[in-house]
Amino acid sequence: MGGIGDGISWLFDGEHWQGPDGILTRLYEHLGLTIISVAIACAIGIPVGLWLGHIGKGGALAINISNVGRAIPVFALLALLALTPLGRSNAGTVLALVLFALPPILTNTYVGTREVDRDAVDAARGMGMSGMQLLRKVEVPLATPLLMNGVRLAAVQVVATASIAALVAGPGLGRIITNGFARQDQPQVVAGAILVALLALAVEGVMEAMQRRLDPMRRAGRVSVGRPPDVIEAVTGS
Repeated sequence: MGGIGDGISWLFDGEHWQGPDGILTRLYEHLGLTIISVAIACAIGIPVGLWLGHIGKGGALAINISNVGRAIPVFALLALLALTPLGRSNAGTVLALVLFALPPILTNTYVGTREVDRDAVDAARGMGMSGMQLLRKVEVPLATPLLMNGVRLAAVQVVATASIAALVAGPGLGRIITNGFARQDQPQVVAGAILVALLALAVEGVMEAMQRRLDPMRRAGRVSVGRPPDVIEAVTGS
């Protein structure tokens, strides 16, 4: 048996960082799964959420459908996909993680777009902006904080959930944990859990920094949304 101290000692053993089963290899695999899955979910969820929020129709139905994925146990989905041809590659794991990441991205993008100040939208229309100009220059910038919050939530959830993929022979840091269980090596199990937790915290910090960086209201000196002309001037750069 071993505790956190033994797990930390396992991490500081240089031999555990090398080779095909080493920490660096598993870390790269884990990051690769996370980046690919979140990127695909963003490529689907953000455009759909923006468009539905812009036209104000069909959003509730799309969100309810996407939220069905939250009710499906990730491990059960991974196990089912492992029995298909996708299970012979990482495609099944990526698909499961995409379905898991999609709900917060789609929901936050749609809600962020719908909650854009209506006075700002009306003022933009009064300036003669077309629908696409309104979406691009007003709604997208003002929806960015909530949109990025959805991406941040998805990224952190995927980092934590990707470790479960190791239970069905998937790659990533979860393999360190499952290998530790197989060998009855408690320090290795603890070390794997520490690595997943640290990676999740690191991703949380990076995504929060990106969210702050991409917030147009911060860049514009926190202009009040209650002043529509000023908001439009800030987000359009005019």
